[in-house]
Amino acid sequence: MITRSQERSLRQQAAQILEQTGFPVTRQELDSIAVADFGLGAPTREGAQILTLFATERISAKLIVLFPGQILPEHWHPPVGNDPGKEEILRGFWGTVQYFEEGDQPVDTSLVPQWKSDCFTCGNRIDLTPGVQVIIPPGVKHWMRGGPEGGCIFSFSTCVRDILDQFTDTDVLRMTKIVDDEN
Repeated sequence: MITRSQERSLRQQAAQILEQTGFPVTRQELDSIAVADFGLGAPTREGAQILTLFATERISAKLIVLFPGQILPEHWHPPVGNDPGKEEILRGFWGTVQYFEEGDQPVDTSLVPQWKSDCFTCGNRIDLTPGVQVIIPPGVKHWMRGGPEGGCIFSFSTCVRDILDQFTDTDVLRMTKIVDDEN
């Protein structure tokens, strides 16, 4: 849960980063940046700022902004019916986003909250800097973290069903609850 003022502040910070990149966005798009805290109530530690450029039933394109050290929690895209699940391509655009996926490397526990180390199982790291991309097959666990200056990545994916993402951290809620500020 976050307050309206937190949402507004984080949206403004993400908009400033997007404006810095030089990527053409409208004021209306900047005002529509979604601020996600994954129900954890600490959006600058575990959260993401997401601008959906378009989303149809078959494909979507988003810009994901992560602030320095901000974590987008470990998750995967499960199958739905006969569909194997969402396939996603992430491409570095500005700064650095540290991307982690399943593999033989252990998790660098210095990069995750100590009290949540059991919520991170993926240690294979790829730094998504401008021009570096990864293709994430359906069902592959992954998580991301903003680099030292933060970062912005493109996300291109099939079958837009983010609400069905599964998370290693059982406390995660996919929908962010926004409440009025107390006076």
